[in-house]
Amino acid sequence: MENPAQRKLNIGIVCHPAYGGSGVVASELGLELAARGHQVHFFSHSLPFRVPNAHPNTFFHEVEVTSYPLFKYPPYTLALATKLAEVCRERPMDILHVHYAIPHAIAAYLCTQMLEPQQRPVTITTLHGTDITLVGLDSSFFEITRFSLDHSDGITAVSDQLAGETLQRFSTRKTVEIVPNFVDSGKFNPALRSESKRSAYTRPGEFLIGHLSNFRPVKRVLDVIRTFHILHRNLPAHLVMIGEGVDLEPARNLAAELGIKEHVTFLGPVDKVPEVLSQLDLFLLPSEYESFGLAALEAMACGVPVVASRTGGLPEVVEDGVCGHLCEVSDVSAMATRAAEILTEDGKAAAFSAAARQRAKTLFDPAEIVGRYEDYYMQILEKDGVSAQPERNG
Repeated sequence: MENPAQRKLNIGIVCHPAYGGSGVVASELGLELAARGHQVHFFSHSLPFRVPNAHPNTFFHEVEVTSYPLFKYPPYTLALATKLAEVCRERPMDILHVHYAIPHAIAAYLCTQMLEPQQRPVTITTLHGTDITLVGLDSSFFEITRFSLDHSDGITAVSDQLAGETLQRFSTRKTVEIVPNFVDSGKFNPALRSESKRSAYTRPGEFLIGHLSNFRPVKRVLDVIRTFHILHRNLPAHLVMIGEGVDLEPARNLAAELGIKEHVTFLGPVDKVPEVLSQLDLFLLPSEYESFGLAALEAMACGVPVVASRTGGLPEVVEDGVCGHLCEVSDVSAMATRAAEILTEDGKAAAFSAAARQRAKTLFDPAEIVGRYEDYYMQILEKDGVSAQPERNG
């Protein structure tokens, strides 16, 4: 197989721009690919929040949806497919890499049908979890999700668990390549920790606990509050909540009802996530389901032990009893107990911190995992009989 380093591609990346794992992964992947000399085109209705406004080898194509009285809801999928086709005609793409099956994979399919055969890029769909386990299983979307998978030239999933679930539930004819998420351990680094930064959230002698998500019901944000409430009864601690979403106000209200409002800080979306995560003593992720658990991995890279649910792909990220603990979904009492053990037992916090950092660096290194994506791109291009032409670049 040709060395990907010798072959620069035009790659379209389609993602949700919001505060969530799929958007983060797509953004970070695109930036890593651009750093390797590929031309990366981002497509979304707004600039993905981790993509700089100006960055070498990257381009942003905004998908605009016109409101029209005939439509109760703006037809974003059609607008996206149209934008993809327009750009592919002007600057032919080798790869359209879509993150999250619905609506991105079907928009990519529609795009290819609007193009002449010689203009068509190969399409790769990366599955991130709820696009398969929640949205895709809804009766309104099941058939079109399966169709979009069957008509993707390649499919990847971020964990073994998600790949298996996809094959079981959708019986797709395609094989699913497993490519886990990655973390830049230089950016997410315990060296960022400082008492001056911690003092913005904690008083002397307090432990700092944190949570990061898009505050959807599947994240069980209220369980973060409940777990912290139990923990706070016995330990001096403060909780920082990073992110926003539909469960933000319910979480605020619950903290007030439990009498811990002054011990919880809601930060909203944070641009400099590593600077906050690195100040933590413990990270809580009590989700109903996580296909991978990118937030947990980013905390681990910062040397922060994790207490999370034993669900989905989280056991592939958090080694139970080594760099954190896994508990059953909704068992807030067990989570509080495990958190207290890490924080108070002699030497455990330091040992778990070191193990978390080492696991993140060793198993989820960007150089290795982005290289796997490059290899997969080449594999699919060669299987499809497509050659990336030098004149496509630039």
